[in-house]
Amino acid sequence: QFVESGGGSVQTGGSLTLSCEPSQSTDSRPAMAWYRQAPGKRRESVAGISITGVTRYLNSVRGRFTISRDSVKNILYLQMNNLKPEDTAIYYCNYQYTGSISSWGQGTQVTVSS
Repeated sequence: QFVESGGGSVQTGGSLTLSCEPSQSTDSRPAMAWYRQAPGKRRESVAGISITGVTRYLNSVRGRFTISRDSVKNILYLQMNNLKPEDTAIYYCNYQYTGSISSWGQGTQVTVSS
């Protein structure tokens, strides 16, 4: 399981950086992703990073969000710039390969006001 942090409330155009760490120490560095779930909507993947560092993004966040990882500290980040109200959601991190996902953390709330 993973622990997310860094969410908050910002105005349109603001920035936030989310962080994600495993709940238990591990040497594993798997492909990871950030997901989000807005009220009344399905959870969606917004950004992913492979074990070799190749990144991919949801079209609506490309150019505004940047996923990265500190492999030494084993921390996953999501830098979010130029935030929009439609980015409001609970953000989660987990394995990029959904078949490996057995549970979800609490997530971190991101609220963007206009």
